[in-house]
Amino acid sequence: MMILRRCGMLVSGALLITAAAGQASAQQTPDGAPAGWPEPVMDSQIFTFFMAERNEYQIDDDNQFYVWDAQGWIGGDYNKLWLRTEGEYVLDQGKLEAADLEVLYSRTITPFWDAQIGVRSTFEPAQAWDGVVGVQGLAPYFFEVEATAYVNDEALQFTLEGAYDLLVTQRLIAEPRVEVNLSTHDIERRDVVSGFSELEAGVRLRYEIIREVAPYVGFEYVRDEAAEDDKDSLRFVTGLRLWF
Repeated sequence: MMILRRCGMLVSGALLITAAAGQASAQQTPDGAPAGWPEPVMDSQIFTFFMAERNEYQIDDDNQFYVWDAQGWIGGDYNKLWLRTEGEYVLDQGKLEAADLEVLYSRTITPFWDAQIGVRSTFEPAQAWDGVVGVQGLAPYFFEVEATAYVNDEALQFTLEGAYDLLVTQRLIAEPRVEVNLSTHDIERRDVVSGFSELEAGVRLRYEIIREVAPYVGFEYVRDEAAEDDKDSLRFVTGLRLWF
């Protein structure tokens, strides 16, 4: 009789435990989180971004130019596909002076830096392909930095670009910008000389009508070591910065 009572107590206890477990399970969300907890963070979503950093008219003592520098990406928080393009069109001559397109795989390596690898196709001044390796991100004090190496069978080229936003007001922003190009060898068909090849340094003052649309004016100094005549040029700049 005592054995039957003990068995009954064990069965009753097992039933109580099973019921309690079932109740706790019913209070959980389908993904296993307890009821009432926030929804899971959607960190696997696909996002897109595009910015025309330079979309501008330039003029110096001799020529007028249209210059563009744009980039965009599609991807998640850590892995992205980047497209970058820049170029220069001489309006007086109706001539495309320089143009290229980069296709890059980008991987976030720190909260503020991405490592990038891919290819560049140059259309002018000569058609060519390069391998691309670089980093892009925010240096201390919020300097925007791009450091890129281009590899081909003629030379190893380097580009270092830096920019910084100085807030005059919440909408009026001055942006100093510097770009330096270096090469290990001459590449005559691409108008590249060994060593220091080209320098661009300027400042643009933009007014953000809304954050995505900002007209600007400024000045830019250009030093081109491959130029046959005037290697130095000081240009007035006006344009429209866009992003979405």
